[in-house]
Amino acid sequence: MIYHLAPLDDWLRDPGRPYTAASLLTDGFIHCSADETTLLAVANAFFRDTRDPLMALLIEEKLVEPMIKWEPPNGAPPAGATPGIRFPHIYGRLNRTAVIGLEKLQRDPTGRWATLLPWS
Repeated sequence: MIYHLAPLDDWLRDPGRPYTAASLLTDGFIHCSADETTLLAVANAFFRDTRDPLMALLIEEKLVEPMIKWEPPNGAPPAGATPGIRFPHIYGRLNRTAVIGLEKLQRDPTGRWATLLPWS
């Protein structure tokens, strides 16, 4: 299982087509995380000011059609991530059949992204 952060509106856009993220155009791949702890560290580092619902796409790695490469971050990993960590990067548009779950990120009282909750 790998995780990808997405604003809810991005996930809901074009449901009949493979999913794409802005990073596919800017970085050449879709950023993902290997576990929930790293996902929350990334959310707090890069999505701190996001006000829209922020979702975690739960992706079954074996079902992903584009190539996945496990690569080190560009620079230091976000605070809370394990030193030396590698991130799964999806090199292409993600087939939606690989997304086996969707969870909503929730903030703690201090405003930090802290937990994942089932999306219904």
